[in-house]
Amino acid sequence: MHICDHRYRRFHTLDGPVQLICKLNHCPDPTCPGHAKTKSPELEITLALPQMAIGWDVFCWIGHRRCSRHMAISLIRSELLDDYDIKLSEDAIDQYIRRYQIMLAARQQDPELLRQQYESVAEIILCIDGLQPEKGHETLYVVRELTQKRVWFAEPLLSATEDEVRRLIQKAKAWAESLDRPVGLWMSDKQEAFVNGIAAEFPDVPHRYCDNHFLRDLAKPVLEADSHAKVQMRKRVRGLRVIEQAVLARQKARTKDDLTPETPEATGTATLAGADASPAVVEPVGSVVLDYCAAVRGILNDDQGGPLHPPGLRMAEALGEVQESIQRNLDAKKGGSPRSNSAGSRAASKRVSTKSKRSKR
Repeated sequence: MHICDHRYRRFHTLDGPVQLICKLNHCPDPTCPGHAKTKSPELEITLALPQMAIGWDVFCWIGHRRCSRHMAISLIRSELLDDYDIKLSEDAIDQYIRRYQIMLAARQQDPELLRQQYESVAEIILCIDGLQPEKGHETLYVVRELTQKRVWFAEPLLSATEDEVRRLIQKAKAWAESLDRPVGLWMSDKQEAFVNGIAAEFPDVPHRYCDNHFLRDLAKPVLEADSHAKVQMRKRVRGLRVIEQAVLARQKARTKDDLTPETPEATGTATLAGADASPAVVEPVGSVVLDYCAAVRGILNDDQGGPLHPPGLRMAEALGEVQESIQRNLDAKKGGSPRSNSAGSRAASKRVSTKSKRSKR
């Protein structure tokens, strides 16, 4: 091949910037069809993709941070700039991520790679489910294989009719036949379209209810009762903002009362003693009350949990702990000493026991 020209290309790598000198060539034979075609070096694509300002290492680094660690584009951009001194715009990073996702999807669906991965698998377990990315968007139906934890394919459907769902199940059947592995089980949320489609295409394969959907459907009455209990607890625990405003107003009033003309701050003759007696120090009792209010507000706004740990039950337990903590503080303030506190607690326990005996009688 005859070298006819040179092309200079610059791109970023994790080890630093690179300037690549590409020797362009063509066939020296004028009668050859490739004589008029200029070719780039074959090694160029092993260092960086065409028309990209980054090398393969930076490209894979961005894709891994996005797809595996789910990092935001702004965070990826700042980390590239801070750690590797690579300055890229958010639009460029978004474009690289899209290319990475396309390559990743193509590799996941490579038939040869799938056959290699399923050589040691005796049977296949498939599941199908619908996911709605955002409200107003069409539902994305995903077919997954559970033994190798792989997403086989996903397609958005405007309507989950039996014909459309059956088409996806037929596609899954074709994938299983190409791998030459039997399907031992199907799992889904038992929608009617799923049940009919799987029964038609896989008549001898058992179809089981997904544990997550089964537990969620089974727990609907419990979650409804739990939601009602949360409403009742929120009705009883009210007035947090009023308490906070009262504490802040009292601290503000004490601050104004302390700043009298006799104080060094007001006269302008600041002394060390005046600095020690600064009214800007937060009142200890008021700070404790504000901490309690913040804790209770966090408890009331906590909706985490699930069927096995209902949020209302967690809310009741947390409010009970706050109530016990407040009661311990009140008992400690009334007793005045550890001995009196213990005596008071013993007396309280005696009163409780006598009340229980009377109730039994």
